[in-house]
Amino acid sequence: MTIRVLVADDHAAVRAGIVLILGGAGDVEVVGEAGDGEEAVAMAREKRPDVVLMDVRMPKKDGITATRELAGVADVLILTTFDVDEYVFGALRAGAAGFLLKNTDAEALVDAVRLVARGDGLISPAVTRRLIAAFAEQPVRREPPGDLLTPRERQVLACVARGLSNAEIAKELGMAEATTKTHVSRVLGKLGLRSRVQAAIYYSEGS
Repeated sequence: MTIRVLVADDHAAVRAGIVLILGGAGDVEVVGEAGDGEEAVAMAREKRPDVVLMDVRMPKKDGITATRELAGVADVLILTTFDVDEYVFGALRAGAAGFLLKNTDAEALVDAVRLVARGDGLISPAVTRRLIAAFAEQPVRREPPGDLLTPRERQVLACVARGLSNAEIAKELGMAEATTKTHVSRVLGKLGLRSRVQAAIYYSEGS
């Protein structure tokens, strides 16, 4: 299956480099390029890509705002030069499926696009330790409130919070990967969340 990708970055040279990298992957097709957040949202709604590679600092509309507006339209993978906490947490709370830095090598970038396209989350190793440290300061939610989730869905949520992929969850809980994907989608829907990364934040913060 070909993965349809939209690249949003206000620097033309950076966009060109990303497009060149993605173009070398046989299973990835770049369906559009946007130079600002406003254009990215409009183009994503028109093109319906599987993944949007989104910069944070852009004119007219920043990448975090654009990510929030694309909930339910496409999975967003943030690709930025800046790894400050404001951007990391802002992007993930907005519903980004992943966060990478622009110094990521070409192979890792393509792999990240594939991971996000199949429903998995991804955080740059450079910011993961800070993210975990921040979560560690918060009380951990062992179960969501009320009876929103079934026992199996609570198990899936706990696995998502541990950062397991759909394949890893399927193996641990003894079910098909397709079934796992369905459970993850139901969990997100019931809790009103946009991505599995948001689900991990929800679980860890007890919110």
